[in-house]
Amino acid sequence: MSTNTGKSEPRKTSIAPWLSVRRGPEAVRYYKAAFGAVELHRVENDEGEIVAHLSIEGAEFWVSDDPDSSPETLGGGSVRMILIVEDPDSVFEQAVRAGATLVADMYEDHGWRIGRVADPFGHHWEVGRPLDHA
Repeated sequence: MSTNTGKSEPRKTSIAPWLSVRRGPEAVRYYKAAFGAVELHRVENDEGEIVAHLSIEGAEFWVSDDPDSSPETLGGGSVRMILIVEDPDSVFEQAVRAGATLVADMYEDHGWRIGRVADPFGHHWEVGRPLDHA
């Protein structure tokens, strides 16, 4: 017997960063290589500019060609992404191998194992996890 009443589950509230970049297709390739991102949706115009919806193990974010708002144009960004993963050391190293610039090497402080990189498009990512307290 079906109990489907036609009602969908309430949508969970979430915040998904929208990263403005130059060279959108290149940015998507980087996030796939650096963080294992998966492309959920993508639209592209005739000039090759994109809007892409990406996910890193369920953590969703958006990337779009928006050169006027990119950190490269503005000389830096005002937001940092914090990517919380089980093995931050390996993800951190993967991001660096894919082309990120080291900002702060992995360290432990304030109850976290964390490090910081800048991606090739000017966005800063802190990669880490809370420390287990026994």
